[in-house]
Amino acid sequence: MSHEFDIAVIGAGPAGQIAAIAMARGGRKVVLVGPAPDGSDRRTTALMDQSLAMMERLGLWQELRGRTAPLQVMQIIDGTNRLLRAPTVAFRSAEIGLEAFGYNIPNSALLETLSKAVAAEPLITRNTSAADTIHIGTDGVTIGLSGGELVEAAFAIGADGRRSNTRESAGVGVKTWSYPQTAVVMNFAHTLPHQNISTEFHTESGPFTQVPLPGQRSSLVWVVAPPEAERLTSLSAEQLSAEVETRMQSMLGKVSVDDGVQAWPLSGMTAKRYGKGRAAFVGEAGHAFPPIGAQGLNLSLRDIAALEDILIDGGSAPIAADSGDRFDRKRRLDIASRTASVDLLNRSLLSDLLPVQMLRAAGLQVLASLGPLRNLVMQEGVAPGRGLKSLPSLLRKKVGR
Repeated sequence: MSHEFDIAVIGAGPAGQIAAIAMARGGRKVVLVGPAPDGSDRRTTALMDQSLAMMERLGLWQELRGRTAPLQVMQIIDGTNRLLRAPTVAFRSAEIGLEAFGYNIPNSALLETLSKAVAAEPLITRNTSAADTIHIGTDGVTIGLSGGELVEAAFAIGADGRRSNTRESAGVGVKTWSYPQTAVVMNFAHTLPHQNISTEFHTESGPFTQVPLPGQRSSLVWVVAPPEAERLTSLSAEQLSAEVETRMQSMLGKVSVDDGVQAWPLSGMTAKRYGKGRAAFVGEAGHAFPPIGAQGLNLSLRDIAALEDILIDGGSAPIAADSGDRFDRKRRLDIASRTASVDLLNRSLLSDLLPVQMLRAAGLQVLASLGPLRNLVMQEGVAPGRGLKSLPSLLRKKVGR
């Protein structure tokens, strides 16, 4: 059956735009459906080494690089007042032969670059209407737009967020959970250089994570209880700056918080399937969890890379009716392992149980003390599977000694 488009990407956030660009660069005729992001998101995104390689391959990294800051050291500091406190652990990209683990990018800069690339791509048709109805059949996909227009495609990529209309139209349910936490997000200037070091303080309410921005500026995700989030967001800029400086132990000198502080309640979600028939669900249409460990968009890019293998590998061949099922099988293990690890780390910070605190402290002590294990964890963090591939050689070195 012939269709107007090979692929319809529904949702125009970062994941949707990158998916559209990747499919078009692979030779597929794409329609990108959805209103443009409103540009109010003041958060930043840390893209790790594997994701950067993909962005460079798609021709997107060159324009972005000058607006980013490298993450060369990532350190974890136990900022709790508990009886058992973990040692400080520092992960250095040079230990695994990388210039940087990744780069921190303001979401506004990322969206601007992606929008330009979408507009310049001849195989992408941009439609800013909302997708009101989506019918996913055995022969193709039909999308009813808010303006009354119908769009037909051989396959649908749902990148339309947690309340994905694409996922619901495919009859796929979700598992959701919530946390007694809110992420307070802000950017700030500081008087001392960050030296490309990202610092994550572990506190009783969750992580307090500073990530470098270009110049003497950083972004911050401060996870606290909801009442504390209300208090922090009600403070004046001067009062909030003082609280951030105190929490950071003045590591970056005097702090000046920008206007536009935002608060995001934390919750988690995973789809019961990540693809079905002629549809796949990427980004937060398939999985969502707290902003810990720079996993969000990096996991989404691995979704898109998997779809490249399935939808582009055959060149101009028709898209198979079971492509969504193949995607589901391909992505299940990676998504499940990352979701579980982020959830476990977050809950371990909230737990007052002494055995949990002992395990967390012991785990960080081992990482601080054993270079080979720390190396493996870093390899696995920047590119899933890379650490496991290096395990045999690591064991041979240990045996040789």
